[in-house]
Amino acid sequence: MTTNRMKDSLADDSREQTRKAQLAEDREVTRALQSKYDSWATRHPTAAQDFVDAIKEILSDAGLAFDNVTARVKSFRSLRQKALRREADGSYVYPDPWHDIHDIIGVRVTTYHSTEIPAIMDALGDSLTVLRTIDKTAETRISGRLGYGSQHLICKVSTAAPSELAPYADMQFEVQLRTVLQHAWAEFEHDIRYKAPEGATDPRIDRAFALAAGLIELADQQFDQVVAVLEESTPDDSAQGEGEQPSVPAKTTADDIVVTEETLPGVLTMLLPDAPRSKSEHYGWAEELLERNGIRTVGQLRELLNPQRLSAVSKAMKYRFNPGHVRVIDDLLLAARGDKHIKATADTSHNPKRRPARLRARLQQLAEAGMPMSDVPGDDRADGDRAS
Repeated sequence: MTTNRMKDSLADDSREQTRKAQLAEDREVTRALQSKYDSWATRHPTAAQDFVDAIKEILSDAGLAFDNVTARVKSFRSLRQKALRREADGSYVYPDPWHDIHDIIGVRVTTYHSTEIPAIMDALGDSLTVLRTIDKTAETRISGRLGYGSQHLICKVSTAAPSELAPYADMQFEVQLRTVLQHAWAEFEHDIRYKAPEGATDPRIDRAFALAAGLIELADQQFDQVVAVLEESTPDDSAQGEGEQPSVPAKTTADDIVVTEETLPGVLTMLLPDAPRSKSEHYGWAEELLERNGIRTVGQLRELLNPQRLSAVSKAMKYRFNPGHVRVIDDLLLAARGDKHIKATADTSHNPKRRPARLRARLQQLAEAGMPMSDVPGDDRADGDRAS
């Protein structure tokens, strides 16, 4: 009996020593990590916004539709908790936490439907180094559960990334891609789980979340089906004869109608039937681009969308993805007006500091493809007071 007590006592002493050693080790890891974190945060106070601007630029340049892009820098409290996780043998899960933890910067892209996600992944892969892809939706299905669905990309900033990310060269970060419905489910579920005491969730809540997840998965599938039906009904350019130009609706009395943010989506759907719609809030910017170039009526817009120019720009830009309405308008204005368009609209867009350089790079691409610059009819004020 005494021997057993001695063994138990020795085991307790050993565990206590191990605990104290680990606490001391944790304090040292925390100290070093805090120093790196504070130094990095001081050097990069706008990190979250820089990543938002860069990812939006990548997706917008590719002409892709998306709902929103957000980013956050992991709080030190959350980073410390993750850094101090240990394996069963007592070793750290992340031996070098500053480099081993990949979501110190986290970016989230939400889409309207899941069929947009593969194209977004391809576009990100063109400008960033994608180290690893984790299909959370597939993991959930394989487990036989209903719930969290998302694509997680572990990326590294490469030389092909937008200039906003130059200060973050070689830094790894995580991008989450999910539909707006998946996002709503995940945010609400996380909020409820976070507020509930550990292990205290009511089984009825678990059941409700499972049912909601199933309905969301079904809704996403139906949205994908809607997109598929719309794509089937879109005119196919391949049906045209060799050398034929895309058709544009005949001129009507509607050409005198003034184009506005509200009318542009419908007008462009008629004039550019093969181009997908852009984000709703981008049509206000498109109206400004047109107005600054003196284009204010449907008739003037029709002249801009000249089939020959449209075809030539498409070939010159070598779009990897089918560009949306607003990107097409921007590129056609650039092809039609060249430097005049750059000067007139340099201070627009969500990132005016980068816009002139980006437009000049596109203009160079058009010139190298032999694209002739031919102005379009517009209001005489285009190069006057509006461009100033």
